[in-house]
Amino acid sequence: MAATGNQDREALVTGPETGSSDLDSARRVLRLEAEGISALAEALGESFIAALDILHGVKGRVIVTGMGKSGHVAHKIAATMASTGTPAQYVHPGEASHGDLGMITQADVVLALSNSGETKELRDLLEYTRRFSIPLIAITGRAGSTLDEMADVTLLLPATPEACSMTQAPTTSTTATLALGDALAVSLLERKGFSSQDFQVFHPGGKLGQSLLRVSDLMHKGDALPICAVGTPMKEAILAITAKSFGCVGVLDADGLLAGVVTDGDLRRHMESDLLNRRAGDVMTVNPKTIRPQALAAEAVAVMNKYAITGLFVVDDGKPVGILHIHDCLRAGIV
Repeated sequence: MAATGNQDREALVTGPETGSSDLDSARRVLRLEAEGISALAEALGESFIAALDILHGVKGRVIVTGMGKSGHVAHKIAATMASTGTPAQYVHPGEASHGDLGMITQADVVLALSNSGETKELRDLLEYTRRFSIPLIAITGRAGSTLDEMADVTLLLPATPEACSMTQAPTTSTTATLALGDALAVSLLERKGFSSQDFQVFHPGGKLGQSLLRVSDLMHKGDALPICAVGTPMKEAILAITAKSFGCVGVLDADGLLAGVVTDGDLRRHMESDLLNRRAGDVMTVNPKTIRPQALAAEAVAVMNKYAITGLFVVDDGKPVGILHIHDCLRAGIV
């Protein structure tokens, strides 16, 4: 029993110390990697601009390649570029030597990643770019390496220590390479004037796509619009409300501007005041809540939630160009 008690006391003492040591290790890793990215940011210069010029001018795709950990980073860089308006794909250097070189055309540019610059699996792919005059951009940590010497442009990683000092496992270097890929992708995006609407085209699914949907993407327009003139008899206005199934009708003035709306609520409020003998302009709610066609659909949902309404007319220069119902937003996954 005494021995067990000693073990328990020992666990209570060593537990917090072990936890503290773990946190120190984690913080050291994060600081070293952050320092590596900071050093990379300071080192950027003309070679980055030269690489960006090549990537911006490519007629085909950006072929991103690398082996091992660099290959995993290359996958992510290719995916980021592809989703931000720069056609890109990953090609495995080993598979390239066994037929996948046929995926690379003279209209493409190759972005090759290797911290050592001496990755033997890259050799055939690199020689292929030289044989067919395919632009080659290198990201490496060694000036004077084979990859550096063969490349048209080299983006050199600064000499910063790996976060794993015992094994020199790729940590700081892979983080810096990944960040440099992001810098290239975002800089290209901004050069091309790639917009959030363009981004949504490549992200139709998931939360990203939903969050970037515009009112114009979801609104009903044309013959689907429930509209009538200010002088329309209420009998006809009610028929318009019923036929279009939005629970309202937009009321237009003589210039075609949206003067107001008649909703189901308006009908109930005027039920006992000789409703059917009146005109739409007598019953309508003036200055209704509206939304712009360019607004995010999420913004429209916020307006509808705030004012406890289920539909919004979409107006451009005061004229109704569409109508958006809360159900349209719910079906699109916007809540």
